[in-house]
Amino acid sequence: MTPAITIEELLAWNQEASSFWKAWLDANPAVLELPCDIGRTRNVQEFVRHIWVVDLFWARRIAGEPELNREKMPTGPLDALFELHLEAVKILRSLLDDPAFAWDGKLSLDAQWLPPERRNPTRRKALAHLLLHGPRHWAQLATLVRTAGFPSGFFGDLLLSSALE
Repeated sequence: MTPAITIEELLAWNQEASSFWKAWLDANPAVLELPCDIGRTRNVQEFVRHIWVVDLFWARRIAGEPELNREKMPTGPLDALFELHLEAVKILRSLLDDPAFAWDGKLSLDAQWLPPERRNPTRRKALAHLLLHGPRHWAQLATLVRTAGFPSGFFGDLLLSSALE
């Protein structure tokens, strides 16, 4: 057995965290209105939207699908936002199931927020970014809701995930 963690395992970890937060926020809907300024958002719902919009943005970009207009993507309710994540996972699973998919292919990003020398990552690197983006933000959300008096019980550490056994 190799000690490497596979992309499939990271995808399972990503899904586990997203599913946890979807269920927890369904049970605690008032939290969606808590102020939040992470990722240029105003509240938790906008922050969750950011996480799942980015999932879909990168999945579509990696797959070579046209970019969607973020302004036209749903802003709520939570179920509609979660559908963005589920669509991203569906795209990623289809790519991972394709042995001929060119993961070493380069993307051409017209992203002014990226330095010019970083605008052509491989699909593989973009996938790793996607799969680590969510867990980083879920950890931020766990801290935010806990300090606001809503302990979530979220343990996002990979060590505590059931995604890798």
